[in-house]
Amino acid sequence: MGRFAVAGLTALLGATAPGPSPPPPQPPPQLDDAEVQRAVDQLDGVVRAAMKRTGTPGVAVAVVHDGKVIHLKGYGVRKAGDKAAVDADTVFQLASVSKPIASTVVSGAVGTDGWDKPVAPHVPDFRLKDPWVTSHVTAADLFAHRSGLPDHAGDLLEDLGYDRAYILSHLRYEPLTPFRASYAYTNFGLTAAAQAVADEKGVPWEKLAADTLYKPAGMDSTSSRFEDYAKAANRAWGHVRTADGTWKAQYVRDPDAQSPAGGVSSSARDMAVWLRLQLANGKLDGKQIIDADALQRTHWPQSVANPPHAPAGRTGFYGLGWNVSYDDEGRLRLSHTGAFALGAHTNVTMLPGEKLGIVVLTNTSPVGVADAVALDFFDIAQHGKVSRDWIPLVDALYQQEADADRSKTDYAHPPSDAPAAKDPGTYAGTYHSDYYGRAEVVAGADGTLTLRLGPKPQSYRLTHYSGDTFSFQTAGENAVGRTGVTFAPDGKSFKVEYLDKEGLGTFTRGDGTSGRR
Repeated sequence: MGRFAVAGLTALLGATAPGPSPPPPQPPPQLDDAEVQRAVDQLDGVVRAAMKRTGTPGVAVAVVHDGKVIHLKGYGVRKAGDKAAVDADTVFQLASVSKPIASTVVSGAVGTDGWDKPVAPHVPDFRLKDPWVTSHVTAADLFAHRSGLPDHAGDLLEDLGYDRAYILSHLRYEPLTPFRASYAYTNFGLTAAAQAVADEKGVPWEKLAADTLYKPAGMDSTSSRFEDYAKAANRAWGHVRTADGTWKAQYVRDPDAQSPAGGVSSSARDMAVWLRLQLANGKLDGKQIIDADALQRTHWPQSVANPPHAPAGRTGFYGLGWNVSYDDEGRLRLSHTGAFALGAHTNVTMLPGEKLGIVVLTNTSPVGVADAVALDFFDIAQHGKVSRDWIPLVDALYQQEADADRSKTDYAHPPSDAPAAKDPGTYAGTYHSDYYGRAEVVAGADGTLTLRLGPKPQSYRLTHYSGDTFSFQTAGENAVGRTGVTFAPDGKSFKVEYLDKEGLGTFTRGDGTSGRR
C-alpha cells in the first residue's frame, strides 16, 4: 500500500521477542443469532447511506457468522459513469488487507516454527543496516513491523518504478530504530519476509499463495498478481476524487513490487471463504487447509502499535499481519484496513470469539466508507444502534496522514524578493544516490529544467522558487503535492525534499559507477 499507515486505524478506534505466550482464553460469546441478524438486516441501509453521502461508486460486503455466509452482496457500479453493476464476484484490489492474507499463506507454508526462522539466508542481497539485526530478523519480526526499519521504508522506491528485488536489496541503507523495541509499518519489510518463505520453498510468492491458500480453499477469483486483476472481466476500477468532488477512474495501481503486503485482488465471495477459514482455525468444510496453531499465532499481540493516550486508554497491538485489540467486553478483535490513494479502500474485521466477521470492499481512495460500514455493523449487533458518526472521524484520520508529509513551504508562491537562479546549464548533469539510483537534470533549449528519476526515468518539470531551490509536482501513490529540489552552491549535489525523510534524498554528481563494489 501507499503512505497510509492504516494498520493501526482500527486499533486506534477500538514489543515482544519471537515466541510470545498465548493470550488468555476468550470470554463466552455475547451475541446471539438475533442480534447478529439485526445488524445484517440494517446493512443495506448502512451501505447505501455511506455511498450516497460520499459518492462512492461501488461496494461489496460479506458477513460470516458461525461458519455460514449470512450476507453477500454488491452495491453500485464497477466504474463511475458505466452501468456494469458490482456483485459478489466483482474483483477489487485489497491493498493492505493483503497482509493478513499473506500471514495466512505463511502459516500454511511453514507452520509455527517457520515464523521464527531468520529471513536473510533465503533472500538474495537482503540485509539491514545493522549486521546483527540482519542475521537475527525473522518472518515474525517483519510481519509484526518490529524490525527497526522506518515507517513505509521502500515505498518511494516503488513509486519511482523500482522492482521488488531492487527495493529489498536497498533496505540496507535505511536507518534503524531499536530492534524488537519499536514499531513502524513497513510494506517492504513484510514483503521481504514473505519473499524469504517463497524462496525457501523454491517458488515465486504469487504461486506459493495460490498453491497454499487460494486453490485449496476454492478462492478462484483471488490472485497475488496484478495481471490477473487487470484482465478480470468483472473488476472494480479504482477511483480518485476530482477537484469538483466527483469520482474518476483516473489511475490503475500496479502493486506487484509489494504483492504480499498490498497486491492481492479478490471478490466478496472469495473473502467470505477466507473469513470462514479464519474463524474456524484454518479448517474449511471439514478439511484443515492451514495449520491451526500457526494461524492462531498470527492473532496474538506481537508489537505495541498504538500506546494508550490517556490513563484509561486501551493499547492497540499488531500481530502477524493483523491489527489486534480487545473491546470493552474483553473480546479479541482482529482487523485490517487497506487503502490506495490511487483508488482502493477495504476493511476486514473479526470477533473470533463470536465466530463473526465482515469484509467491506470499495473502489475509491479512502474516505472512511469501508471502515465505517464495519464499525456500524458491530455497533448495531452489540448495541442495537450506531454509537457515533464514524465517517468524518475515519476520513479525518486519512486526511491527517495524507497531509503529514506535505511540505511546509508553499512552493506555488515564491517570495517576491527571491534571488535569481543560476544559468540552467549550471545545474544540468548526471547525479547518483546509493539508495535512489541515477538522476538526470536536463536543461531545455528554452531554459527550463527537467529532473528525471527512476529505472525507466520519470520526468518532473522543475519550477524556480528561490536561488538554487526549485520545486516539482510529485506523482504516484505517495504523492505529497509540490516538493523542493535544492542544489548545493558548488553545484556538486542536490537534495529532493520529499525523498529525504530518512536522510537519503541527496544526489551527487556522477553516475555512481566509480564507487561501486
